[in-house]
Amino acid sequence: MSTDKRILLVIGGGIAAFKSLDLIRRLRERGFAVTPVLTPAAEQFVTPLSASALAAQKVYRDLFDLTDEAEMGHIELSRAADLVVVAPATADLMAKMANGHANDLASTLLMATDKPVLIAPSMNVRMWEHPATRRNLAALQRDGILTVGPDEGPMACGEYGPGRMAEVPQIVAAVEAALADGPMTGRHVVVTSGPTHEPIDPVRYIANRSSGAQGTAIARALVALGARVTFVTGPASVGPPQGVEVVAVETARQMREAVLDALPADAGVFAAAVADWRVENAADRKMKKDGSGTLPTLDFAENPDILAEVSALSKGRPQLVVGFAAETHDVIAHATAKRARKGCDWIVANDVSEGTGIMGGSENEVTLIGAETSETWPRMGKDEVARKLALRISEALA
Repeated sequence: MSTDKRILLVIGGGIAAFKSLDLIRRLRERGFAVTPVLTPAAEQFVTPLSASALAAQKVYRDLFDLTDEAEMGHIELSRAADLVVVAPATADLMAKMANGHANDLASTLLMATDKPVLIAPSMNVRMWEHPATRRNLAALQRDGILTVGPDEGPMACGEYGPGRMAEVPQIVAAVEAALADGPMTGRHVVVTSGPTHEPIDPVRYIANRSSGAQGTAIARALVALGARVTFVTGPASVGPPQGVEVVAVETARQMREAVLDALPADAGVFAAAVADWRVENAADRKMKKDGSGTLPTLDFAENPDILAEVSALSKGRPQLVVGFAAETHDVIAHATAKRARKGCDWIVANDVSEGTGIMGGSENEVTLIGAETSETWPRMGKDEVARKLALRISEALA
């Protein structure tokens, strides 16, 4: 791949900074020019010489370096790149960005830039889950800052959980998506995927069958067209694609909150298999059989109707709202009625009855239903269905 795109890479002071050296190498292999900026804390983990050698560029470190200011002032440096990447984005750097601090070179560049910014958060799990970090992340996302990761796993401090910086290939994919020059560039799409799990007790739940494969494929196809995608996913067996902002949820109510928090968006694609009901009297400890033959009584309540709620928004409604209808009989009739009832613009209907192999399979056969038209597509791979739907979405938003 050859490109004339320029990346300003801000390296924060965390143990994950060692990955930034590989990130420089991988970005350059993809044809990007990389200019590194090291915070003082980052120099405790990587040296300016190693970053400079890999980037084949001067490394910038000091806000008040007279030579650097004479050669390229920090304002010009912040605007000479096509994308600013912060990796690792420590809790401290995120706090500075969210609150408008500019007391060193990195934070000043981030305040002065007029280019898109992508952060790869990295910190201890408790720091990542701290309310202050959650507030800062929400503020940054409202400001349009792009994110990739963090991942979940073992940490250098010995703890386990979310907070690990995304792996280098994930960050490279996010960079390419952020700089993609496609028909969806500048557009924001919310995609829901996977099932929701509604607890019965701490070890049991009710759910719809869904692997998340189609939702993941749709998100991937939208990213390939240049869209910024917020991917709200339940506990799916198929993982999320690279280059999206992942919001992991478990229940329908959590999914609703995540979707509303992600708005405004140009389009919403609601491919998740959301459970229609939840157990209102879910137990806080495992239910046990007592040998009496008495069955537990479960009280059910309706879950929020996310598709209908978003479709009915008077303020902040996406220009295009796409729902899904997985039916076992009278597919077109039920899906057409669902589109009218929910108030969405399109419904993607498919037959998931036994024997079709659609549910959990690699192929799909869908009918795209609009207000006045209905179009059945031949059976094809889920990736191809996703590409075709993504192109239709881009045409509708044009």
